[in-house]
Amino acid sequence: MRKQKEKLTEKQGKEDTALKLRKEQYQISELAEEFGITTRSIRYYEKRGLLSPGRTNGNYRVFSRKDRKRLRLILRGKRFGYCLDEIREMIGYWYSEPAEEEQIRKSLKYGDKKLEEISCKIGELKKIESDLLAVRKRLLERLESLEEKNIHKKGEKR
Repeated sequence: MRKQKEKLTEKQGKEDTALKLRKEQYQISELAEEFGITTRSIRYYEKRGLLSPGRTNGNYRVFSRKDRKRLRLILRGKRFGYCLDEIREMIGYWYSEPAEEEQIRKSLKYGDKKLEEISCKIGELKKIESDLLAVRKRLLERLESLEEKNIHKKGEKR
């Protein structure tokens, strides 16, 4: 019974995912929920020219599959530590897609720069780790020394 429920839940999840992929339009709240961000963030990306949703007769935003894909790229770029200006250069303004070669070159340029930054940070963190381990070792040695003195003092008082 339990396995049947798990299979049904898994099947429903796959169907939901497939439905989302087939869907042509998305409301801002749907995208926010799907990507785990706020609607305010999505509106900010729109304001910065990275997204350009359509509008309903009631003036509600409707996002296309293209917008959804771009949002995924924006969030991936942010996860990698790129600023929105860098992301914009890599994926282009919504209304002007860069040529694929240009997009690849810009992505490689920013990727190489980010890898260099990460390498520097790793070096800095390794230095900090080394320093902390050295301080820890000295503190442990000092603590051991103090504890030995206290043991000897207690022994002399008896």
